[in-house]
Amino acid sequence: MPDHSRGAQRASSRKIRSLLISIFAALVVVTGATASAPEAHAATRKVVIVVGPVGSATTSYRDSARQLASQARSYGASVKEIYSPYATWSRVHTAAVGANLLIYLGHGNGWPSTHYPYSTATKNGMGLNASYGNGNSNTKYYGQDYMRGLDLASHSVVMLNRLCYASGNNEWGAGNPTKSTAIKRVDNYGVGFIRAGAKAVYASGITDVAYVVRGLFRSSSATTLGKLFWADPARTGTYKLSFTAVRSTGATAIMDPYAPGRYYRSVIGFLDTTIGDWRAWG
Repeated sequence: MPDHSRGAQRASSRKIRSLLISIFAALVVVTGATASAPEAHAATRKVVIVVGPVGSATTSYRDSARQLASQARSYGASVKEIYSPYATWSRVHTAAVGANLLIYLGHGNGWPSTHYPYSTATKNGMGLNASYGNGNSNTKYYGQDYMRGLDLASHSVVMLNRLCYASGNNEWGAGNPTKSTAIKRVDNYGVGFIRAGAKAVYASGITDVAYVVRGLFRSSSATTLGKLFWADPARTGTYKLSFTAVRSTGATAIMDPYAPGRYYRSVIGFLDTTIGDWRAWG
C-alpha cells in the first residue's frame, strides 16, 4: 500500500532532485566532450611518407621517416610509407592521391644552382628511385612538372625534410647562398606542390619536422599554418624574413635562418589557412 505520509513525500522529492542532478551532470559531460571534439581531427587524415635514395645515408633517412609515421599513427592518421629502394614515381604518384599530408625525405635538386640546365621536369621536386628495388643510389629527379600532377587533397600540407635547396640552402660544402638566391629557391620549390593543392610547404634542411605533425593534429583549430611555423623548437627569429611569392600568386613565405646565410627553415603557401581548415577539407 502506498505511503502518503509527509516524510515519504520529502524522501520521494529528494530522490527526484537527485535523479535530475545526475541527468544534468551527464548532459554536461556529453556536451563538453562534443564541444572539444573539433580540436581533434574531424576525420581520419591520410599521411604519405616518402624516402628517396640517398646512398649510404638512406638508413638514417628511413629511421627519421619511421618516427614520423609512428607519430602520425598515434594521432589516428592513416599512414602510407614508400621507402627507397622501392620509391619509384609510379608508386609515389598512386599513393599521394588524396593525401592530406605529404612528407618527403631525400635529395633535393632546386634552382638556382650550378647544375645546368634549368628544367621544370627535374628541378624543385623529389629525387626518387629510377627503377624498383635496385639499391639506394639509382636516383632520378622528378621536378615541379611532376609535383603539380600529384592529386593531393584540398588544403593539404607538404613537408620537405633533410634535402638541399628547398629551404634556400646550398649543397653541403658549397658555402652559403646569397639572400636573393635563397628566396628564389624557396619560391621555386613551393610552386609545384602548391599547384597540386597544398596550402603550405614546410622545408627543414637539418632539423626535425615532428612539430608540424604534432601541430596539425594537436594544436588549436584556430592556429594558422604561418603561426605553426613558429612552434618549431629549432626556431630562432633573429634573422627571420618574409616575402610575397612570385611563382605562386597570392602565396607568401617565411624564412628563419639561424645565422646569416644559413637558410635551413622555411614555409611557403597560403599561411592564413587554419589548422581547422586542414582538418576539415579533403
